Amino acid sequence: GGPAATVANLWQDGGFFPNGITGLVMAMAVIMFSFGGLELVGITAAEADEPHKTIPKATNQVIYRILLFYVGSLAVLLSLYPWRNVVEGGSPFVLIFHAIDSNIVANALNLVVLTAALSVYNSCVYCNSRMLFGLAQQGNAPRALLRVNRREIPLTALAVSAVATALCVVINYVMPGKAFGLLMALVVAALVINWAMICITHLKFRRAMQRAGKVTAFQSLGYPLTNWLCLLFLAGILVVMYLTPDIRISVCLIPVWLLILAAGYLLRKKSAPALVAMKEG
Repeated sequence: GGPAATVANLWQDGGFFPNGITGLVMAMAVIMFSFGGLELVGITAAEADEPHKTIPKATNQVIYRILLFYVGSLAVLLSLYPWRNVVEGGSPFVLIFHAIDSNIVANALNLVVLTAALSVYNSCVYCNSRMLFGLAQQGNAPRALLRVNRREIPLTALAVSAVATALCVVINYVMPGKAFGLLMALVVAALVINWAMICITHLKFRRAMQRAGKVTAFQSLGYPLTNWLCLLFLAGILVVMYLTPDIRISVCLIPVWLLILAAGYLLRKKSAPALVAMKEG
């Protein structure tokens, strides 16, 4: 008695943009949240045995995985279940199996989703602890973060991730209906800052390499135009977030966060000569 499963569901009932291009634009912040973490590939380069081979391979595989796991899965989903039948607050894939009275498969899929979420969390904890440890090695973070155990695991940096996780649990307890939206908005704001800094750093790095007469091993496609296009896209994301009342606060907090980073940088720069003198002494 349910809707007929057909590939035509992809373009029927309003086509690919039933609510116009505005619907896609307003969803860009959520889409960016889904793609957050791609930059973590660069962090693993320091511990890869052959980074000149593994990093380009991993980067190129991102495109195929997007086509398979994002575009492909959505095509199957919409072919089986028209978009108007998808309700907010539940997994569309689970809804499909519930619709065909297959609760066992639906529960199994829930387990897969939870496992995937834990995998993402594991990657974030790993990269966060390694990043904090690296900053401490450079003198840009408290030396307490350098503490490691016998297996060379940065315990203090790992504890920082644990505290942040506990804070998220508290937020979810205090604001059960709004916690996910708020945390998602904060993550997207952090992604905007990270990706913007990556683009700007890459521009400055390439210019420094050119002045030194050196050639980079990996050429960026479309440099420097693609860098500026990426920065323009990030600016557009900020506009979309500001126009969305529920996540506007995250945009307003970006200047505050940048001021904190700037203050930390100036303090570090001011104390650098004293640290050098202490090491030499």
